[in-house]
Amino acid sequence: MIDYSKVDFSKILTRYDVKKQVVETPEQVAAKMMPKDPLMKAVAEAVLYKKLKDIMPAMQAAMAKNKPDTVINEGLVPGIEAVGTLYNDHVYYLPDMMVAAKVMEIGIKMAEKEMGGARETKATVIMHAAEGDPHDIGKNIAAAMMKAAGYNVIDMGRDVPVATVIAEVEKVKPLFFSGTALMTTTMSAFPAEAALLKEKNLNIPLMGCGGAVNREYATSYDLGIYSAKANQTALIAQKIIDGYDWKKINEEWDNIVGGA
Repeated sequence: MIDYSKVDFSKILTRYDVKKQVVETPEQVAAKMMPKDPLMKAVAEAVLYKKLKDIMPAMQAAMAKNKPDTVINEGLVPGIEAVGTLYNDHVYYLPDMMVAAKVMEIGIKMAEKEMGGARETKATVIMHAAEGDPHDIGKNIAAAMMKAAGYNVIDMGRDVPVATVIAEVEKVKPLFFSGTALMTTTMSAFPAEAALLKEKNLNIPLMGCGGAVNREYATSYDLGIYSAKANQTALIAQKIIDGYDWKKINEEWDNIVGGA
């Protein structure tokens, strides 16, 4: 009989895909990502910990000593970025994301009200989840971050037909539009959308995103650009404002997104 007493099965039976997933608690993420300023930290933690009752007093206290747009950028944004990290690490799930996004939305509306109305936006972008794809949480996170960064976001929702997307893009002519796909069966909508844009002589970048999409695929067709994470979207958007076309975005992608 074979003696297994000295065999280390941990090196054989470890599920590395699972081992990699759950790495940090919300508290551990907060310790690394929350602002140092106590007023901004209170705002960020209200988002991170999904505290609907805390966001209003935290925002009021922060805006009493800071400009509203500063509170957005240094309080709300770090909070939602930490939420995105926990979602990527499979610590937070869809219900957590929905509540955190709602808390952030309340904060943004309070800041806009303090500024005397909606902020002047940098540009308009269109976001949607691909035709046939019911998953939109990644899009929702990116939309929240883009709004916080000062962009007007037209959110078309999920499972949006190709023709409907292109009609809206043709009408609005946004800075760029993004599509997310969590299913490999739906990401084929993106090259179809890009082809229709080319037919209409509209050189508007199409950002491919989502779990089913990688950089190679998103840049394999004309007009295609790529964002791997929600917090990269605003960095890429700024470069388009600066005059980069879709080809230059792809050429300099690594430098643009940096460590984001």
